[in-house]
Amino acid sequence: MSLLTLSGSPHLQTDRSVRGIMFDVVIALIPALLVSMWFFGLGALKVTLVAVIACVFFEWLITKYLLKAASTVGDGSAIVTGILLAFNLPSNLPAWIIIVGALVSIGVAKMSFGGLGKNPFNPALVGRVFLLISFPVDMTSWPVPRFEGYMSLGGITDAITGPTPLALLKAEKLAELPGYVDVLLGNMGGCLGEVSAAALLLGALYMLYRKVITWHIPVSYLGAVVLFSGILWLVNPGIYVDPLFHLMTGGIMLGAFYMATDMVTSPMSKKGMLLFGFGCGILTILIRVFGAYPEGVSFAILIMNAFVPLINKYMKPKRFGEAVQNG
Repeated sequence: MSLLTLSGSPHLQTDRSVRGIMFDVVIALIPALLVSMWFFGLGALKVTLVAVIACVFFEWLITKYLLKAASTVGDGSAIVTGILLAFNLPSNLPAWIIIVGALVSIGVAKMSFGGLGKNPFNPALVGRVFLLISFPVDMTSWPVPRFEGYMSLGGITDAITGPTPLALLKAEKLAELPGYVDVLLGNMGGCLGEVSAAALLLGALYMLYRKVITWHIPVSYLGAVVLFSGILWLVNPGIYVDPLFHLMTGGIMLGAFYMATDMVTSPMSKKGMLLFGFGCGILTILIRVFGAYPEGVSFAILIMNAFVPLINKYMKPKRFGEAVQNG
């Protein structure tokens, strides 16, 4: 007699494996990684490698010696978590802080709930927020891109730091904001994964083509950002910047396409996805404009992660055969 094995969510009607999906996400993130290396040198590669190796090691260690279960390293989810964690960090962050972030991402946010499919919050964002609160100085010392005075020893030791566009915006230094070409290509300070909207969009198109994600969360997320920031801009353009600037700076592109779309921590139904993305967009602008932090993507997505069980409860997808039964 064969037995059925019930695994954790997400449950998708597809012939694709978790490993295949994670591999596609890695491919989609390569353009942004290459751009970050172009602007920040080998420091970007160092941060990414340390984060990935640490995440894979901690998942293997916890699975083998604490959970005493079969290794899940082969599914590739730890690699994706490591890359996304690195993309939320500056390129000059010390290795030991990156390792602490990896431990929190894997050990606390993922494996403590039972592993992939059972975690309620995005692991990489939990690690990033933990580091931001615990090491605020290191997490907000942004290397200046090489074309704006970036200096390094072998491309590893970043010597010059400067503010991000959102930090300048928070300080009301509108005259010092970079141009749209610079923010589109990535010639500005910031985390590895927020320096090039063009590279992130290229990877997002690949994921949409491969059907790794759907359009619902990104479109509703970006739409809410445009709507809310556009209203503020129309009310007072002397204080608030236009929606396009919000879209191309900070972590909105990374968050909308790569973090908020996480299958485990996002709603199951299409209506739920639209509501989830809209909430992320509104919260992002609220925190950016009225909050203490210049960026709000990480906090917005984590807050909406907490509402996912409630959204799933009241916005359930149709059961198989329901339309026939009601007809």
